[in-house]
Amino acid sequence: MALSKPTHIIYELVGAYFQNLYTNPLKTKALTSCCIATLGNFVSQKLRGVKYLNQDSLVAFALFGIIFGGSVPHYFYQHVHKITKHPLGILLIERLVYTPLYQVLSLYMLARFEGKSHEASYAQLEKLYQPVLLANLKYLTLFQFINIKFVPPMLRVLVVNLIGFFWSIYLANKRAAQAAKDRARK
Repeated sequence: MALSKPTHIIYELVGAYFQNLYTNPLKTKALTSCCIATLGNFVSQKLRGVKYLNQDSLVAFALFGIIFGGSVPHYFYQHVHKITKHPLGILLIERLVYTPLYQVLSLYMLARFEGKSHEASYAQLEKLYQPVLLANLKYLTLFQFINIKFVPPMLRVLVVNLIGFFWSIYLANKRAAQAAKDRARK
């Protein structure tokens, strides 16, 4: 009997999530993305062993998640089906058009949300764009194909965000390493 209560709570939470996903898809995806991106940044900082959390970085990932992390993929997956319904076609568009543009957006806006100037944000983008994009294409293509091929369209953004949890950790570490290199050069 004691085990049924947590199970019941989980079913209620999942049911509430699906209800909100159905009635307010954009808002639900934005809030989910915000939480997952912030958690990914938090875990990244803890894994690096920082003594004090970088609040600016946490806020940047939260803002990026709530503004772009839910809405951009939501609209992408909504509209890509007007071009093609074939999973390989969607994957090619996602990997060759959407991903390079989304990486520019994420790298630049994360820096801006941290309070960096346009010049500093652009400089960081120039340094990180190619290695981050290549890593994304190398490590996430299979996961994206599985998402496109087997996940119902309504849940694709959620899966992207769950994959994005680990990507947030990678991205936060990559940005922190670049910032450390930049500080060492000064």
